[in-house]
Amino acid sequence: MDRLVVLRDPVLQINRSQLVALAANSGLPAVYGMRELVDNGGLSAKPADLPIEQSTKLELVMNLKTAKALSLTIPPSLLLRADQVIE
Repeated sequence: MDRLVVLRDPVLQINRSQLVALAANSGLPAVYGMRELVDNGGLSAKPADLPIEQSTKLELVMNLKTAKALSLTIPPSLLLRADQVIE
């Protein structure tokens, strides 16, 4: 990974100082969706200047062991659409 894009998220907002430090210590230029992260030392750029990459293949993988540990029930219709189901 040669760059990091960080979107808006309450968990990221709470841990913004650690997130900015992690990106900086890893030498990753990071573009943030929240001004507060830039104010804390994060890098930002105009959206028009950002390189865009689009995935050519998307894969849905479901982990039923993790779902069970979280007491979640995955709908059968979603399991049928999964490329892989880990049991």
